[in-house]
Amino acid sequence: MVRKVSRSAIREKKHRRMRAHLSGTAARPRLAVFRSNSHMYAQIIDDQAGATLVAASTLEKDVKAGLEHTNDVAAASAVGTAIAKKALEKGIKEVVFDRGGFIYQGKVQALADAAREAGLEF
Repeated sequence: MVRKVSRSAIREKKHRRMRAHLSGTAARPRLAVFRSNSHMYAQIIDDQAGATLVAASTLEKDVKAGLEHTNDVAAASAVGTAIAKKALEKGIKEVVFDRGGFIYQGKVQALADAAREAGLEF
C-alpha cells in the first residue's frame, strides 16, 4: 500500500530543518512568511525574547483596500511593502529571511523583493 506524505507535512519538515540554522535576535530579527490558499502573512520576530515585533497580512484593512485578490503576487508585494514600512518605523533595518519551508518563487519571492525595495536589508 502506498502512503503519500501530504505537501503541508513536507513543508513543515523543511521549515523545521531551516529553523535549526535560523534564529532572530534583537539586532537582526527573523522575517517569517506564511502563505495560505487565500492570504499572505509576514511577521518580524525576536526569537530570543519570544516576541513578535511587527506583523502584516492581507487581512489588514489598509493592505486589503488596494487589492483585487488577496492570494496573488500583487497581494504578496503589498504585504512585503507594508511589513517593511512598519519595521522601518520601529527602527528595524536588517532581518533574517525565513521562507517558512515554501519554495522561493512566486508569492514568497514577490514579498521578499517588495520588502527589499521598501528598505529592509537581508
